[in-house]
Amino acid sequence: MSLIYDSETYLPYRELETTQLDSLVNTDLKFQPVEGLMKRDPFDTIDKCSDKGRSKQTVVSDLDGTLLRSRSSFPYFMLVAFEAGGVARAFVLLLCSPLCWLLYHCVSESIGIRLLIFVTFAGLKIGGIEAIARGTLPKFYAEDVHPDTWRIFSSFGERYILTATPRIMAETFAKTYLGVDGVLGTELHFTSGGIATGLLMNPGVLTGRNKEIVLRQEFQGLNLPDVGLGDRPSDHNFMSICKEGYIVPPSNTILAASKESLMNLLVFHDGRLIQRPTAGIALIILLWYPIGAVLAVLRILAGILLPFHLLKLVYKFLGVGVVVRGTPPPEPKDGPGRGGYLYVCSHRTLLDPVMVGVALKRRVTAVTYSISRLSEVLSPIKTVALKRNREKDAAKIRSLLREGDLAICPEGTTCREPYLLRFSALFAELSNQLVPVAMNTRMSMFHGTTAQGWKCLDPFYFFMNPNPIYEVTFLNELPVELTCAGGKSSYEVANHIQQLLSQTLGFECTNYTRKDKYGVLCGNDGSIPLKSQDSFGS
Repeated sequence: MSLIYDSETYLPYRELETTQLDSLVNTDLKFQPVEGLMKRDPFDTIDKCSDKGRSKQTVVSDLDGTLLRSRSSFPYFMLVAFEAGGVARAFVLLLCSPLCWLLYHCVSESIGIRLLIFVTFAGLKIGGIEAIARGTLPKFYAEDVHPDTWRIFSSFGERYILTATPRIMAETFAKTYLGVDGVLGTELHFTSGGIATGLLMNPGVLTGRNKEIVLRQEFQGLNLPDVGLGDRPSDHNFMSICKEGYIVPPSNTILAASKESLMNLLVFHDGRLIQRPTAGIALIILLWYPIGAVLAVLRILAGILLPFHLLKLVYKFLGVGVVVRGTPPPEPKDGPGRGGYLYVCSHRTLLDPVMVGVALKRRVTAVTYSISRLSEVLSPIKTVALKRNREKDAAKIRSLLREGDLAICPEGTTCREPYLLRFSALFAELSNQLVPVAMNTRMSMFHGTTAQGWKCLDPFYFFMNPNPIYEVTFLNELPVELTCAGGKSSYEVANHIQQLLSQTLGFECTNYTRKDKYGVLCGNDGSIPLKSQDSFGS
């Protein structure tokens, strides 16, 4: 497990374990010149491994550099440090990374990893670590799966991962998206109160000989795995006790396996960071953070203090792009019985109704579910909280429509991937003046949504991006014959608008709901206790 860089590690022969030296005897050796050093590898490369007839066999594979393309585990530790420990811990980890690298390459692989683990985990609660492993890491792991290894690995009936990475980090992704039967990883030590000490349980970091020991213990010396997959000399220990062993050669150019080829579709994920935080990207993010914070405050204040007809121009000056497509309907004229338009929006962030108003150059009212008190105070538009009570919510929405334009997001929660969640059909029963609005965002550093974090900071993180862009596409008002007034059921209307928006955005319609999202990311149904609404939203 290379800590920082993806360069291949070559160990001199005097550092090999005795069992490794024995495995080299009477073997068809392969010699490769590497900058003056001869590399000897007794195992065939993975392209020689057949994926036929493996359904009743067992495979065990290393993670970094083998199942994953990258040999560097540093980005995943940085994700845990930033998301669970905060900016300060991420900065300390970045400062320590050169020392970790030196210890790993010049002193001991185990010592370098121990320092990396201590700085990342010491003092973190087990619940916070598990939340990151469940909601944040799978997205980045899924984008780095090695296609050749996955083709072989997925053909086996029983699959195991053996890795120096802490088990708690990789287990959720491995079991959910790779169909793994077991993850044998480095075990962290926790206090009785569930606080990580930064220390390790026996046998310590799973590298070299420790991998072989743990593998033998798992299989109790009987029916050892049929195939072992690794990517470096230190993996030879556990590979040599398997019936077959194959090496995955390093490659910086191979494309990752498609997400669709994994065992489950990755629709929901959490965390603030958009890009995989390698050492260089992490440095840029942390240097930008204070600048972005100041810029975000200015952008938020502009939305609160300035009239809406000036906001698009001011946002452009402040680096925020608002791209408007389609022809929005004219402002409704006052008159008896003349209600406002109901703008039916796809849901990307809490700012969707605000950006509809910016595009219209006038304020609209938004209906919301359980947003934080701070978000309500800072909102530049009127927000009205619904109660998830069908009759009361319907009466409230009708009342608001009599007063003017209203924006609603029938998905009920946000989704970052190119999918539309199932639309609640209630809105279709309440108005025949329906205007579908396709909302999309482009961000480069920080996600402007969260499921587990502080929801009130969502607009702040969106505006912290150097050049965030909102795309607002107005579709034509729905013809009366396609509304409930024309004889359509509310479900038909909701599904039709979902289809229109998905075609406009190039997204895929799904039946997933808010409950599905929070079940995946938080292990609950997303209900927010009233006493918690000051801090968290939906």
